[in-house]
Amino acid sequence: MNSESMPPVVDQQTWATALAELRRREKAATRELDAIAAQRRRLPMVRMPEYTLIGEDGPVRLADVFGGRSQLITYHHMWTDGAEWQCGGCTGLTSQYTRLDFLANYDARFVIVTNGPIEEALAYRDRVGNKMPWYSSAQSTFGADVDAAPNEGFAVNVFLRDGDTVYRTWRTNGRGTEQLSYTFALVDLLPWGRQEEWQDSPEGWPKSPTYSKWLDSPDVARLYGEGVSA
Repeated sequence: MNSESMPPVVDQQTWATALAELRRREKAATRELDAIAAQRRRLPMVRMPEYTLIGEDGPVRLADVFGGRSQLITYHHMWTDGAEWQCGGCTGLTSQYTRLDFLANYDARFVIVTNGPIEEALAYRDRVGNKMPWYSSAQSTFGADVDAAPNEGFAVNVFLRDGDTVYRTWRTNGRGTEQLSYTFALVDLLPWGRQEEWQDSPEGWPKSPTYSKWLDSPDVARLYGEGVSA
């Protein structure tokens, strides 16, 4: 650390004025996110065909993946059959999703879906310490139909159930998942931010290659996986 990587030192009033100016932008962004969420609630939806996924106990209809609830969020985890370690980004993101029982109060459930064999998926889930239910879409076109085809990428999808009929209401991928992560929200509060090369930071601020500070899959397994003592 050197003087070039430190914010300027000012008096209390100057600091408070600069913070108030930033706060106006932060509040405007919050109001915009509220407006986006309101528009999201007004999106139309599309009826889904019937799908059969494979769960821990065998085949299960997509309508039954809801676990009796009306709303479902799925994270389609990138997958390579037979690989020792799966996508570090997906593994790191989903490792944050713990204590999801609160979703029951909203008549909702969250699950992971992969295009890989269920046996491999469940073993990997335990190895990296995930706690939510995992399913496989390896025996259906579900992954491709929700924009997460085998060997192509990941996606978050949201569904609404009416009896045995399932509707798709929303999806995202790429940086659209950042709002679903607490890590970026916390790191963006820090004076140096994410410290990634692409970001707009003052001259002299620490810089590192994009993704280089993210936890990779072996890191997640070491910290949270099966066999790790509390």
